Amino acid sequence: MALAEIPPFDPRARSVGTHIAAYLERLIVLGELSPDDRLPPERDLAAELRVSRASLRDAMRELEAKNLIERKPGRGTVILPLPEHAADLLGQMSGAERRLRDIAELRSTVEPQIAGLAAVRATEANLIELSGVLSQAVGPLTPDRSVRLDQEFHLLLAHAAQNPLLVSLSSLTTSWTSKERLLSHANDRARTVSHDGHRSILDAVASKDSQAAEAAMRRHLADVARLTRETYHAHPPN
Repeated sequence: MALAEIPPFDPRARSVGTHIAAYLERLIVLGELSPDDRLPPERDLAAELRVSRASLRDAMRELEAKNLIERKPGRGTVILPLPEHAADLLGQMSGAERRLRDIAELRSTVEPQIAGLAAVRATEANLIELSGVLSQAVGPLTPDRSVRLDQEFHLLLAHAAQNPLLVSLSSLTTSWTSKERLLSHANDRARTVSHDGHRSILDAVASKDSQAAEAAMRRHLADVARLTRETYHAHPPN
């Protein structure tokens, strides 16, 4: 089994052994090393990775403690399946629930940064546009109308960040999440929570407070994720 050359030492690693363990764990998690794959003998593997056998042994101990490998005399080192508790947890999540999790992670990774940049770079015209959208998101609204205004607010916020690549990414995120966004606009309470979150974000952006804008976006996305889960579990798809 040929492994790619180990990347340069990561200064965040506690030791060379930790660095090797992180590298091999990544290969296991990404599926490049599969269950029942057998690693080369210690001497060969150390030479292949260009590390000392002592450091490799440290890495093997760490992977063994995590139940990612099994080492037995005469059998060598074998990659194990996911730990049972991790497999059980994954199995308990439906495809729809995993998608909701993936969406929440995507948005929480990208959108706080957009809000922070908008606080630094937004022009007066950007603020007027955002305020205009927010003023329409009050009173009785259908879920579809509420979602369209929600999407418009976030796209305009990306424009206010003055980065065309983030605008493109925000547009993609909108297209990927349109259906799921309806879950967080399903009733008046949810729509009010969304509007209040947008108001907090806009207030921070208008104040040119990037940290407050990022924090407001994180709170908003946490509320959105909670409302989405509540609606999903109250009315799961057939």
